[in-house]
This record gives sequence, C-alpha cells and structure tokens, in this order.
Amino acid sequence: MTVPLSMTRAGSGEPLLLLHGMGSSRRDFTAVADQLAERFDVLNVDLPGVGRSPVLKRRPRVAAIADAVEATLDAEGVGAVHVLGNSLGARVALELAVRGRARSVVAIAPSGLNVPLERAFQGTGMALARVVTRTTAPLIEPLSRSAPGRVTLLAPLKARAWSTSPEEAIGAREGFADSRDFWRTLLWGLLLDVPRGLDRIDCPVTLVQGVVDWVASGQTVRYLPLVPGSRFRPLLRAGHAPQSDRPRTIVRLVEEAARRAGQLAESSALRYEHRNRAPAIASVNLASQAGSSDGKAV
Repeated sequence: MTVPLSMTRAGSGEPLLLLHGMGSSRRDFTAVADQLAERFDVLNVDLPGVGRSPVLKRRPRVAAIADAVEATLDAEGVGAVHVLGNSLGARVALELAVRGRARSVVAIAPSGLNVPLERAFQGTGMALARVVTRTTAPLIEPLSRSAPGRVTLLAPLKARAWSTSPEEAIGAREGFADSRDFWRTLLWGLLLDVPRGLDRIDCPVTLVQGVVDWVASGQTVRYLPLVPGSRFRPLLRAGHAPQSDRPRTIVRLVEEAARRAGQLAESSALRYEHRNRAPAIASVNLASQAGSSDGKAV
C-alpha cells in the first residue's frame, strides 16, 4: 500500500491534477490554481518527499511516483483526470497517460528525453541549486517578500521572475532545500529515467516549452513523434516553469486540451452507438424482408 500524498483540492467540474517539477512544490501553481478552480475540480499535489508528502520506500523512479499519485487519486475517489504537469511532474503526467489514467495532458518541459551530456548539465545545475538553497534557506523567506529578492531566487526557472508570488519562492525552498529525498529523486526520477510505452497514449497531449528555458535544453519537442496526436506549443517570454510567466496562456491550453478530450469522447460514443445499432437495424431489415416474402407467398 502507498500512503496518499499531501494535496489541496478546490473548485468543481471535471478533475484536474497539478504536478509540480523537481525543485518546487504545489505552490508553484499559485498563479493559475484559482483560475483553473473556476472550471475544474483541482487536485494540487506535493510529490513524494516534498511538503508533507511521505518519502517513497521504493526507489523514486517515475513509475513509483506515478503509483503514489494513483494511490492518492484512489483515496480521493477520483478516476481518470486531466493533468497539468511541469518538468518531472510533466513526465509523471505522461506516465499516467500511458496507464490510461489521464483524460488529457498539458506537459510543460517534461523530463526524460535529454541526452547524456544534457543530463549531466541538468544534474549539475540541480545539485548546485540544492547546495545553495540549503546554505541560504533562512534568507529565502525574507527575499521572497520583494520583487528583486524573487528574481534572485527564481531567475533560473522563470523568465519574468519579478512577477512571481512569495508563495512560488517558498515553493522553491520546499523543493530544493527542504526536500527529504532530493538526491534519490534526482538520480532515479531524472538522470536515469527513460520513457517507455508512449505509443500507447490515446488522450490529447499538448507539449509546452518556454523559449527562455535553459533547463530542459529543448527536449520537449522530442516527444512529438513518440506521442500519437500530440501538439507542441512554444511560449514566448517564458522559462522552464512558466506558470507565472504566462498564466492565462497556461489556463487556456488546459481548457483546450480538456475540450479536445470531450470531443474525442463524444466521437467515440457516437461510433460505439453506430456499431451497436448497425446489427439491430440489419435484423429489423431482415425481419421486414421476411415478412414481405411471407405476404407474397400467401
């Protein structure tokens, strides 16, 4: 059994799961959570080892993290969900789609398809961020109260870091300095992860990447030929975690993906109804023809 992850839940409508990236917490969706809650039943989760979420006893591979997320959805009585994920959270979102647990996915800069040199670069940057934030942790909350302070803290992740909220800066502390399983997650969840089974995804997937994203190294577009029917959307003036760089655009992309999922479901239902009606219509026609033949014989 997997202990459910810590989460908040707000709004009403179809369920929407928010999955943050490594080096952050659910606070990273502060800029879009309220707007999304006007349209969706929003479940905003802290990944394992972050906030009050428990550390996984197993190696924190993407599959194990996805298991923990699924257990959380089960505990909430939620089935298939729309998913908005960023970085490692976007990679987990795609894993949920492979398993058939996602209705639609908006994946912002998903990890998993970078080449060895890019992985080394990303791993070094993440490790350095861990060391720096652990050292300066007492200063993060005071710095978060001013725009210049937030730029200092979040500039590597955000193109418009001055427009972020103090919540997002605290999220960076929770994800980097306070994470209780940082090094294992970095190794097993990011550096050694290789996506599999992406061809089994049958829900709408929108791949998103900020053009000022130096962390993901352009790997997002590599998912396009691997995920059937996926779409790619670059974001101008946006970084690796662009939720506060382009909040309205992010909300619109989630709504569009959910709308596409609804249209596909309606189309599938119509095809199913047509297939089931065809034999019945054929039977009625045969019965009618038989009746007509009997009348002629009389």
